[in-house]
Amino acid sequence: MKEFTITKNDATLRLDKFITKNCPTLPPSLMFKYIRTKKIKVNGKRAEISTRLNIGDVVSAYIKDEFFVKKQPKYDFLAAPKSLDIVYEDENILLADKKQGILVHPDKNEYTNTLIARIQHYLYDKGEYDPENENSFRPALANRIDRNTGGIVIAAKNAEALRILCDKIKDRELDKRYLAVVHGIPKKKTATLTGYLEKNEDKNRVYLKNNRDGGAKTIKTKYTVLQSKGDLSLLEIELLTGRTHQIRAHMASVGHPLLGEGKYNKSAKDKKMGFDKQALYSYSLSFNFKTDGGILNYLDKKRFTVSKVWFAEELFGDDYKKLLK
Repeated sequence: MKEFTITKNDATLRLDKFITKNCPTLPPSLMFKYIRTKKIKVNGKRAEISTRLNIGDVVSAYIKDEFFVKKQPKYDFLAAPKSLDIVYEDENILLADKKQGILVHPDKNEYTNTLIARIQHYLYDKGEYDPENENSFRPALANRIDRNTGGIVIAAKNAEALRILCDKIKDRELDKRYLAVVHGIPKKKTATLTGYLEKNEDKNRVYLKNNRDGGAKTIKTKYTVLQSKGDLSLLEIELLTGRTHQIRAHMASVGHPLLGEGKYNKSAKDKKMGFDKQALYSYSLSFNFKTDGGILNYLDKKRFTVSKVWFAEELFGDDYKKLLK
């Protein structure tokens, strides 16, 4: 027999999901039988498979020890580099300044050197994350940005913070601003662009259409020209909708592709200038809660920015910061 006391990171998990994570060799059919026959109880009482667990609940499992055996842990994240640029950190969240070229999550070609692995490695070294003491939660990202886009990515250190952040992002209670350098000088200093975007999963790209036919989704992109120099313009961009490759595809569709953009506007000239990645950076993050933020209420009305956007400084000088709100 073994007992588990539910911590905040396991709260709200269904009983069957919790048992599956902690008894990896227990067949599902046998687990359902043990729950039904009270060999697995919650607070000493019979529980349903769908029972949601709360902090402090005690799950008792009167089953053979062999079902509790876990594989010897091998933490892949420890192979990730330790370098990490931190914009802000507290007991619940970490804001990382992701550099261009780094993936946020693993893909089929890169599994180790990712932002989430670096963050987990960092927290492990600090003693804030120990997989052995967690039944199910791992530090996770609440948002993501493209590999070749840089900027602020939000990581949650606990399950409650992750749930709140995901809800706030969904309800658009977080304001993210981007800096971008585009080709040409837009006619209007500030404007909101509207279009219809259709995603092709196989080609990992999107297409702009004139209507919603074929399942295309409405996109809105607001930009403000901060400064122009020669045939290049520095823009601050606000996403009024958040779609895959939205900024890159939308600006290209109106004749102002991003400098260094390789998917929607390939340019050999950009590469010769040293720009082989799109000049796009998520430089600012503001928390503007419209509803209760729970344990994250202290973040309401706070704004965080990266200290430097390299391409803006290289092309327009350090004075570009004076143009930002």
